[in-house]
Amino acid sequence: MSRIFLILNEKVTELLHFVSNLNRRIKYSIILFTDLILLVFCFFCALILRLNDPFPIQWFFKSLNVLFLMLGCVTLFFFAFKLHLKKISSFNISSSYSVVGMATIVTLISFILNNYFQLGAPRTVPLITGVLFFIAMIFSRVFANRLIQMLILSSSDRKAVAIYGAGSAGTQLVSTLMNSTFYKPVLFIDENPYLQGLDISGLRVYNPSCLKDFVKEGKVEEVLLAMPSLKASLRKRVGEQLEDIDCKVLEVPVYEEIIKSGDLLSSLREINPVELLGRNNVKIELTENSTIYKGANVLVSGAGGSIGSELCRMIVKVNPKRLLVFEMSEFSLYNIEKELKFLTDEKGIELIPVLGSVCDDSLMKALFKRYEIDVVLHAAAYKHVPLVECNILEGIKNNVFGTKVIAEAAMNSGVKNFTLISTDKAVRPTSVMGATKRLAEIILQNLHEEGSGDCVFSMVRFGNVLGSSGSVIPLFKQQIELGGPVVVTHQNITRYFMTINEAAQLVLVASSYAEGGDVFVLDMGEPVKIIELARRMIEMSGFTVRDKDNPDGDIEIKIGQLRPGEKLYEELLIDENILKTPHAKIMRAEESKLSSKKMASALKKLETAITNQDAKVAKEILFEINRDCNNL
Repeated sequence: MSRIFLILNEKVTELLHFVSNLNRRIKYSIILFTDLILLVFCFFCALILRLNDPFPIQWFFKSLNVLFLMLGCVTLFFFAFKLHLKKISSFNISSSYSVVGMATIVTLISFILNNYFQLGAPRTVPLITGVLFFIAMIFSRVFANRLIQMLILSSSDRKAVAIYGAGSAGTQLVSTLMNSTFYKPVLFIDENPYLQGLDISGLRVYNPSCLKDFVKEGKVEEVLLAMPSLKASLRKRVGEQLEDIDCKVLEVPVYEEIIKSGDLLSSLREINPVELLGRNNVKIELTENSTIYKGANVLVSGAGGSIGSELCRMIVKVNPKRLLVFEMSEFSLYNIEKELKFLTDEKGIELIPVLGSVCDDSLMKALFKRYEIDVVLHAAAYKHVPLVECNILEGIKNNVFGTKVIAEAAMNSGVKNFTLISTDKAVRPTSVMGATKRLAEIILQNLHEEGSGDCVFSMVRFGNVLGSSGSVIPLFKQQIELGGPVVVTHQNITRYFMTINEAAQLVLVASSYAEGGDVFVLDMGEPVKIIELARRMIEMSGFTVRDKDNPDGDIEIKIGQLRPGEKLYEELLIDENILKTPHAKIMRAEESKLSSKKMASALKKLETAITNQDAKVAKEILFEINRDCNNL
């Protein structure tokens, strides 16, 4: 018997799938045809009621003129009242208003014309028909709606989900899931004691402490977090509550994202550990800085990278005259140019993609002269610590001499603002990458000291950018998807984190605060322990950590070794001297500089080492410069 039920269920599900995939024209043709059949039936029933005759065949044929009139009116007003656009699976009270309107108009027209032109039907038959037809249309749609929901609910493929949050977002989500073929809402979870024990939208509300048992018993397979406007501190607490739950957690995003995606279900996304780092995102409004970019000719080097591309997106919003996207990678340049093209064309901004290297002196001079650049955002750099450690000469050539070339070209071409994208690894560097970035900073500081004319040089220094290429989050995510292990290079390693959006905002605002030779840093809160971040990512992906306390866990965290040049912790400041800026979360650092004479001598030695392809000597010179600067 159970086998017959399963086969029947499969066939019904296939039929439902077939009907749902029909062409829209076919669907509303079926609905219209059904309504017309119902009208004929209601007309016949009206004659029975009016004449008290169970078989009023003679009167039926006498009244065909009125019936045809009503059929024509229904067909016309079916489209006029947009009943073909009312989805049966979402039929509700607001949808019934259109049905009431159509039935009323059809009834009045047929009643008036029948009596005025003596069309043959008893006077009250159109009125009785209208009432019966209204009831039949409502009943048929409600019945079809319930049948569809019943078939969906009987689907064995639906995942049982708990909705965390019994507020407006939660009830809206339940309403949407009732018509979903993927999720089956079974209960609410909410911290509010006044809601616990109540039935909301047909689901019981439970305390969060009950969730773990529901998951163990198999009653809940996934959790949907329906709290889109939750503050960071509360989000962290909820995240901690869900850490011990052995199932995947998805969240409903803010309403702006739902609107953008066009569908609530498609906008559901896995919880991002970025949002559980314990602080709110730093918001820096661009209105005060837009005058720097508005109507200006802006060049972004490294425009295809994570930071460079976000800078380009933000700059387009403040309407520059011309935007040069400069990139060494052809594929990256193609992607960012393709993405920006529509926006720039719409706003009348000239978009110029330029393929090349910042080390090319003649190219840089030609670009600045030809396009009369006003603002430069220099994001082009080799930034991956282990790779630069293996390619010392290329790292120095690009990060140090590339910065020198583009900065001098900018200074000699009348550029007003030049901002370097730097890193916290430039503070007392232990890696070649960090040392090259610190030397790039010193070059700009020296150009300012020597007299940079009208060009204001500044540097922006920040920590790890979440989601950027090569950052720890995508790496851990990839390792989790492969089943582990997740490799953390040291038990106690910590890092500062910020989002790509925060990083780009900081770069843009720095230009407006710069006075020349400034180093700006962002207050990013407390550093995050990487091993805890790895643990949280594993658990929020629906897995458990395999360790000595849980040998049957899903994914292991392995402790590796610090990579060459890698620190246990990062710093943002070399000296303790910091100055305030107009923004509470942005600080300006005052740091020591090398003399122009020492700097010129050191750069000459580095050039010689690069010419001789002597990586060992180049590395020694690089760190000697940094030691001299730190000892000042």
